[in-house]
Amino acid sequence: MNATQHVTTFGQSLWLDNLSRSLIRDGTLAKLIAEDGVSGVTSNPSIFQNALAGSPYYADDLARLKTAESDAELRYEALMIPDVQAACDLLLPVYEASGGNDGYVSLEVAPRWAYDAARTVAEAQRLAARVDRRNLLIKVPGTPEGVSAFEALTTLGVNVNVTLLFSVAQTQAAFDAYIRGLAARSHAGADIRRSKAVASLFLSRVDTLVDIRLAEIGTQEALSLRGKAAVAMAKLAYQRYLGTFRGAAFTALAQQGATPQYLLWASSGVKNPDYHDLLYVEPLIGRETINTLPDKTLAALRDHGRPAARVEEGVAEAEAQLSELARLGIDMENVGNRLQVDGVKLFEASYQKLLQQTG
Repeated sequence: MNATQHVTTFGQSLWLDNLSRSLIRDGTLAKLIAEDGVSGVTSNPSIFQNALAGSPYYADDLARLKTAESDAELRYEALMIPDVQAACDLLLPVYEASGGNDGYVSLEVAPRWAYDAARTVAEAQRLAARVDRRNLLIKVPGTPEGVSAFEALTTLGVNVNVTLLFSVAQTQAAFDAYIRGLAARSHAGADIRRSKAVASLFLSRVDTLVDIRLAEIGTQEALSLRGKAAVAMAKLAYQRYLGTFRGAAFTALAQQGATPQYLLWASSGVKNPDYHDLLYVEPLIGRETINTLPDKTLAALRDHGRPAARVEEGVAEAEAQLSELARLGIDMENVGNRLQVDGVKLFEASYQKLLQQTG
């Protein structure tokens, strides 16, 4: 058993934060599933932009689509949806063995609808129908409008990955929306046993912004907190998860067979080269969680990871660290709100470049 397989014994799933036709056709994804215990895949516009630029397997289809399809967005979907379907098919045995609890592939609604709940619902339904796989998650942003759409989609039976969460409050809003959506679906007499959702809390971007502010303060006390905000935030978010889905608010739904909305650690590759390359992995291993890893971080975990169940450790220390940040004038909810706005802009920029590449 290697380190990646060992992680799964603690109740955490490892998903690959990457998808391309090369990974599928060269057998790399199948190997990661078989040898490393990878049990899911996440994608976003930046990932597909890199896939289209770096894989040789799109050229023939793209040349054909340029003459057959005039709409750039439909060309993009015609290129990427087969990759999503192929990944879903590779992961279907994981999905079936887990009783529908694992083995998912995520596909994102176009970022320009991040502040339009009704259009997000419509696009999510359209994409889910086009992919037509049981183990698909539609990615919806954790903006207020996106959370509203998520609640509606849960009621409709569309499974969702709520993405671009950067704070405990944003994460709790997603949890609450999931419970409301499940309750409405149950009240309508629909089956909630196959409903699935995850909440993707982004980590490295939080430290990047907080570290800049700590450096501006410049005191020894401030500098000692660099690289600690994101893990502390994640540990407290996990406590919220336990309180929400192991508490009274979820009891009736759990009795009907509903599953909790697992926390997914996103943006788990370090951006500061001075930090340990598993900073957002090793401290956050624990039951009923997911970590979606870029290729480089997955390789690091395989090479020198030391897995242990640590997500429930150091909670008091995490609370103290966030309290100290607040005392220094760093409001983590303000940080999260800014990063969410910036995240939507970054994904929209990548999406537009992606459409240009298909033109």
